[in-house]
Amino acid sequence: MLGMRRDPARALLIDLDGVVRRWDPAHPAAIEKTYGLPPGSLLSTATRWDLYRPAVTGELTDAAWMAAVAAELPLAADRAAEAVAEWQRYRGDVDPDALGIVREVRAAGLPVGLVTNATDVLRGDLDALGLTGEFDEVFSSWELRIHKPAPAFYERVCAGLGLEPQWVLFVDDEDRAVRAARAAKLPAYRWTGPDGIPYLRGALGLPGRAASA
Repeated sequence: MLGMRRDPARALLIDLDGVVRRWDPAHPAAIEKTYGLPPGSLLSTATRWDLYRPAVTGELTDAAWMAAVAAELPLAADRAAEAVAEWQRYRGDVDPDALGIVREVRAAGLPVGLVTNATDVLRGDLDALGLTGEFDEVFSSWELRIHKPAPAFYERVCAGLGLEPQWVLFVDDEDRAVRAARAAKLPAYRWTGPDGIPYLRGALGLPGRAASA
């Protein structure tokens, strides 16, 4: 939860994956079953730090990242490439509750920035999901060449909004990103679903139930 505040935040920074965009775990599970892969192996391989970090800091293209993932799978090269390609065709789904609070905040005249560890396919994904134009700013780790939860990431995105960190409410579904934001002096909230929306309204000074400590 947020700490005590005297005044509401003046802007919102909201994460993409796990907040605005949801991923159905049944999709990779079905592919892993079809190809005889261990459960969870697609995601665990893709997020292995030596593969993931260069992909989200502009050192690798998304295509090169996925090729590296395929090379690590216990399958013949052609089958591994097919499995990864099938996995990647699904680009997630928009969470209507998260998008709703984004629109509500913007309608109140407050800026909203999307913050995400992403690759070079982010802008295409936003188009495909119908999210282009839903944010005042899009802060991509691939474009910034720095990722959450590095302290400099938070400095850069606050500077991009033209606000000091204490006026920028940060929302993410990962504990480490939230903790890092707080260490960078941003009020931060861990998203677990729509139950937190009244709290966020209060933290931003919007009509509705007031935020509590």
